[in-house]
Parts: sequence; structure tokens; C-alpha cells
Amino acid sequence: MELLTAVAAIGGLTFLLASLLIVANRRLYVEEDLRIDVVEEMLPHANCGACGYPGCRPFAEAVVAGLVPPGKCSVSNAEGHRAIADYLGIAVGEQVKIVARLACAGGSNVARQRAHYSGSASCVAAAQVAGGGKACFWGCLGHGDCERVCDFDAIRMDSHDLPVVDTTKCTACGDCVEICPKDLFSLHPENHRLWVACKNQEEGDGVLAACEVACTACGRCAMDAPGGLIVMRDNLPVVDYSRPHATAEPIQRCPTGAIVWLDAQAGVVKGAASKKILRHGALPDAPT
Repeated sequence: MELLTAVAAIGGLTFLLASLLIVANRRLYVEEDLRIDVVEEMLPHANCGACGYPGCRPFAEAVVAGLVPPGKCSVSNAEGHRAIADYLGIAVGEQVKIVARLACAGGSNVARQRAHYSGSASCVAAAQVAGGGKACFWGCLGHGDCERVCDFDAIRMDSHDLPVVDTTKCTACGDCVEICPKDLFSLHPENHRLWVACKNQEEGDGVLAACEVACTACGRCAMDAPGGLIVMRDNLPVVDYSRPHATAEPIQRCPTGAIVWLDAQAGVVKGAASKKILRHGALPDAPT
């Protein structure tokens, strides 16, 4: 008898809880906007997070809710942005593409090694051994961790063991930023045309023994930049991108080409005073 009473009590309690859940579900249910599914299908399904959302689904929800414009997706193209905007009857939204940039131009043809690392072919691993084998402590180690970690095939290692970013493929996911042990990658809007391609913090022409394209902290770019656009900090020029900077004048007197102008069509443009790099082979090792 006690067993039957216990079973009946459990059964009654189960029925009561189930009924409460049914009632709660009906009263608290929020119908999801069916347009979210459609917008999600229009997105590239990269789930890279470059838009600021953890994936394409949350981004679609934000677009439908009117929180962000379709143009915020840096992986999609203008046609994809327009398709979403037309479907929802909203504006595309102007969005400057964000890309990864490398603050180093010291490939093997212009930068010396002080030691040869022979362990695992990884920048992260090499950096654990006295900072890697490069004569410039701040320079790219060239083992290609950034290339391997990029899921969008936007980075390739050139013939001088230096990463090259394909901005048409870059989604600004930030994986290269995280993997680089020298902190050489950062994310920037494409319209940031002035770029300091160096992180060396030593001063003077002596740094050229390690890397021929290093910044020597001469300060000429800061002198020539209008209105305090560039200041010297830790022996490096720092560009204030909050100011108008539609001028390539600051690069013209740079003797090493450490500060460049990134042209949409011509690519990397160096100043008139920077010496030309003609060497294709690797430099000999730095003296020990």
C-alpha cells in the first residue's frame, strides 16, 4: 500500500510539474523573427567573430533587430550586403573593412640572424629560446605560425620568410594577432594609409647592422607630419589615426622606408629618400 501511495505521489507531482512547464512555455514563449533564418543563410557562415558577434547567427539576429547594418560583416562582399539590405528594406551601412597588418618588413634579404634555431618550426617555440634567432629582437621570426592559423588563407609566407596579408581574404578574425609571439600583427581599417612597418625600439644607425629597413628613430616623419599627426614614443613613430592623415608627406624623408604609405592600387609605397632593396638572397649572419 505504501508503495502504491509513493508511486501515485510521484506521478501526481510529475503531472503537476509538466502542466506548469506547459503553461509557462505558452505564456513566456517569444516567437522568433523568421527573417533571422533568411539573413543567416545570406551570410558567408565564416563564424569568424570579426563583426563583434560570436558567430553568423547572433550577427543575423542583430541585423534583423536593427542593431548593426549588414555592411558590418567584413567577410561578405558588397553584393551580399546589398542583398540583405534589400531583403530587410534597410540601409547597407558604410563600413570600412578591417584587416590585419604586420609591423615588420625585415625579411631574410634585409634582416640578419644572430643564431639559427633548429627546433619545432614555430615562432612560438622559437621565441622561447632567447627570443628566437633574429638579430633584431623585435623582428618577425618567419616560421609561419600566422599562416597556419589563418582559416581564410589570407596569409602567405613570401620568399624572404615574411608574412604577406591578402586583404581581400582577411576577415580581421584576430587569430594572427593572438598567435604572434612578437605582437607584430594588429587590426586596422584599410583607410589607415600611413603605416609604421617596424617595432624596433633601439635608437641610431647602429640598428641597421641587424636590419636594413629598421626605424632608426631619426624623427623626420614626426617633424614632417602636419599638426602633431605623428609623435615619437619608445623610439618609434606613432600615428594618431583619430586625426586626418590623407598625406604621404611624412614618409618622404624616411631613410630606411620604415614608415610607408599603403596605396589601394599601388600597394606599399616608400618615400623618395629610402634606399632601394635589390638583394634577393638572405643576408649573412650578424657577427657574434
